[in-house]
Order: sequence, then C-alpha cells, then structure tokens
Amino acid sequence: MVQIGYTMMTEQAGPRALVGHVVGAERAGFDFSVTSDHYFPWLDSQGHAPYAWSVLGAAAQATTRIPLMTYVTCPTTRYHPAVVAQKAATMQLLSGGRFRLGLGSGENLNEHVVGAGWPASPVRLDKLAEAIEIIRKLFGGGEVTHHGTHFDVVHARLWDLPDEPPPIGVAVSGERSCEIAGKLGDLVIATEPKAELLTSFDRHGGTGKPRVGQLPVCYDPDRDAAVARAHDQFRWMLGGWQVNSEIPGPHGFAGATRYVRPEDVAEAIPCGDDVGRFVEAVRPYVDAGFTEVALVQIGGGHQEPFLDWAETKLLPALRNL
Repeated sequence: MVQIGYTMMTEQAGPRALVGHVVGAERAGFDFSVTSDHYFPWLDSQGHAPYAWSVLGAAAQATTRIPLMTYVTCPTTRYHPAVVAQKAATMQLLSGGRFRLGLGSGENLNEHVVGAGWPASPVRLDKLAEAIEIIRKLFGGGEVTHHGTHFDVVHARLWDLPDEPPPIGVAVSGERSCEIAGKLGDLVIATEPKAELLTSFDRHGGTGKPRVGQLPVCYDPDRDAAVARAHDQFRWMLGGWQVNSEIPGPHGFAGATRYVRPEDVAEAIPCGDDVGRFVEAVRPYVDAGFTEVALVQIGGGHQEPFLDWAETKLLPALRNL
C-alpha cells in the first residue's frame, strides 16, 4: 500500500504557519511529510520563503510521529555540502531518527542569490555527486579533508552524530540523475509519475529502495475557486523541470506562464472536492511503482480545511489504492 505524505511548502506559508500545518498533518494521519527548501517563491502570489531548516527544527519538536524530509535541498551552491551534513545530522537528532535528507541539483531560482553563477546541467549533476560523497564521509564520523573537482573540505568533523545517519534521497529527472540516485542514494525522488525513471534508478543499483513522488492538489468545496487559486499560484509547474530549473526569479516564471490558461492547470492538477478525481491523480504514481506520494495542497491559507477533509475523506479512499 502506497504511503501518503504531506508537503510543507515554504513558498506559500510563513514559518509558524508551516509548523502548525505539519502538526495538523500528523493529527490527520499522514504517513510522512516533506519540506521544500527555497530562497524565492515560484510566483509573487505565493508570497513566502522562510528558512526551511529552522522550520524543520521547530517541526521536529512540535511533532512526535510523522517523518520529516527535505524535498529537496541543493548541497552545491547556496549551501556547502559540509554544512548540509551538519544540518542533516542535527535534524536526525532533534527528530529522534525521523529525518531523511532529500537532495537535488537545484534551481537557478534559489541558487543565484550567492552570485556564483549557474552552471550547465552536467556540471550541476557532477557537483551533486561529489557533494553526496562528502556528506556520506562526514556521516561516517572522524575528520574529513577533501580536495575534489568542485569542493574543498579541510579538517571537518561532525561532533554531534546520530546513531543512524539520515537516509539520503536523490531527485531525478533523467539518466544521469538516476545513475547518481541508484549508486549514491538510499531512495529516489521524482515529481512526475514516469516509470522509466524508476527503471533507470533500478538499473543503477536502486532495486528495493523507496521511491517518493509528489503531486500538487487544490482542495476547495468551490471548484471554480480551486481552479483559480491553482492557476494563480501553481501554473509554473506546467513548464517542465528542464525549464523550471533555469529561470532565475518569480518575474521570469510569471512571463513564461502568461499564456497558461486556468483550464490547462485544471487538467494537470485535481481541483475541487471530488475524492475520486484526487484518487485517480495519485494512481499513476502507484502504477509507475512509487512507494510514497507527498501531496501539496495549494494555498497557504487553505491548509486546515484540506487537512480536515483529508482525514475524513481523502486518506481513507487512498488507503484502498
């Protein structure tokens, strides 16, 4: 049976609200949670971008059962991999072993802020692989010095290590990222229900490892309101990952999506309160072989009604998939 997760989307709510949302998700019975790690929202209308790691630390103290996970952190530009290792080890301790470290090659939207430039995709993926190797070495304990192609680490050591390091997930969108995930990751992460990604992941060593997908949804008893909100805040997702990773700011996403219609968004995202429509949107992930699917309820101010509805209607229906 597929596990159903909840997304704390930092682009659409402030830090205190996000912690309250994941407390509500735990109470509603979600199996796990994930957290985006952004410096910018995709569109101005989303309106938020608090520091995800502070939110995660607070969430670890405010909850008792629900697993936590970054979805995803880029450990190559805005953050150095040695710092990511320290943050992840601390989160594993704070959460009592409930944390998973989701990693990816990043988006220009968030990484441009440090002025280091935005390399081509092959370079970004090589940096990701080297970063994962550094993080694994630091999770192993002892002092680490590393002089690689992209990173230097000098006499680093994590002084507070959990008994079990957090599992590392790797976001994939093509063959090279699937290779990195299969060889270096403990689980795979994807935002599209493409079976070929999981096949490639397995071919590179991923067989038997968890596979986590993500699906945006927009619950509202008024379907027209749900479609309007999804179009206002989430039309960026129709651009595809290769495009979305390159655009440097919300104004760029607004321009790139100016011809996306509400009906285009409604076709891609389940909107309204028809449980069957939501279940059918999750089904392709199950059919593709995903073991976990994290839902994103669109609209920071519309989480509580969604959580109530999910507890009584949606989650029971999804348990039958």
